[in-house]
Amino acid sequence: MDHPPPRPLRTVTGELAAEAVRGPVLPHEHLVLDLDRKGDGAAVLDAEHHAAAVTGELSSLRLRFGLSLIVELTCRGMGRDARALARISREAGVPVVAATGWYYEPFHTPEVDTADVDQLAAVLVREIEDGIGATGIRPGVLGEIGSHGDLPAPAEAKVLRAAGRAAQATGLPLATHAQLGRGGLAQLDLLMAEGLPAERICIGHQDLLDDPGVHRELAERGAYVAFDTVGKESYQSDATRLRLLSALVEAGHADRALLSCDISRHGYLRGEGGQGYGHLFEDFLPAFRAAGADEDLIDLLTRRNPLRFLTGADVEEN
Repeated sequence: MDHPPPRPLRTVTGELAAEAVRGPVLPHEHLVLDLDRKGDGAAVLDAEHHAAAVTGELSSLRLRFGLSLIVELTCRGMGRDARALARISREAGVPVVAATGWYYEPFHTPEVDTADVDQLAAVLVREIEDGIGATGIRPGVLGEIGSHGDLPAPAEAKVLRAAGRAAQATGLPLATHAQLGRGGLAQLDLLMAEGLPAERICIGHQDLLDDPGVHRELAERGAYVAFDTVGKESYQSDATRLRLLSALVEAGHADRALLSCDISRHGYLRGEGGQGYGHLFEDFLPAFRAAGADEDLIDLLTRRNPLRFLTGADVEEN
């Protein structure tokens, strides 16, 4: 029986056939954002000052490793700039998927306090259908929808429920921010209670949680398990990430893992002495290969899995 082709990817420069993505995907990154709460400017990727560095890194990764898609999970309240994303995408030659939603509670915008779940869901659906502000650029993913702690705070639960309803209404996938890897099972429970299938959900930052049992449970229930802070050694060693990823693969859940670097401040850029967007390809994957991973597994983790998450359908093997 023939299966229908995957739905097109919605990028900041227009629709893109999933079949056209022949190289790796970074499914959780930031190209432009502002999370500065201390006033020191550290938690910033400023389009005016850092776009050239960001663009240069992405262009280099396209040429060296075939980087074919970025999922940019900067959402409402995080300094999102859709026009800057489109400019970076065009200049780097790498398609970019933009996001909508709300991050965890300290970064909520004022409407979260005053609107109910249905009203918040309507805000997201309107942005998905009509575009971000006056740009006409439409998000292709909900994320990164945030919570912190083992259970979401009430405002975070409201946002998760609203995002789940918007994802269900529009067919878009949903990626979460689980602060330090905690609370992923509670996030999944809330989202599935809104009718969103687990296979349309990615639970974020699980490489920061040294608990293979939780990773297996998420995968067994059908959700994607994000190892998406690769290279952030101040939070977790890559050796631990490699052990956790290997455990998930050995448990039979290679088709549920997603890998990315979550570059979220200018100090992480390669040009400023950081690991850069290329750390996954330059350091982590070579270590994974040395541990026994073959090229089909690498393609599954870095291309087919993120495309299946984004489209809801399988794409062919390279």
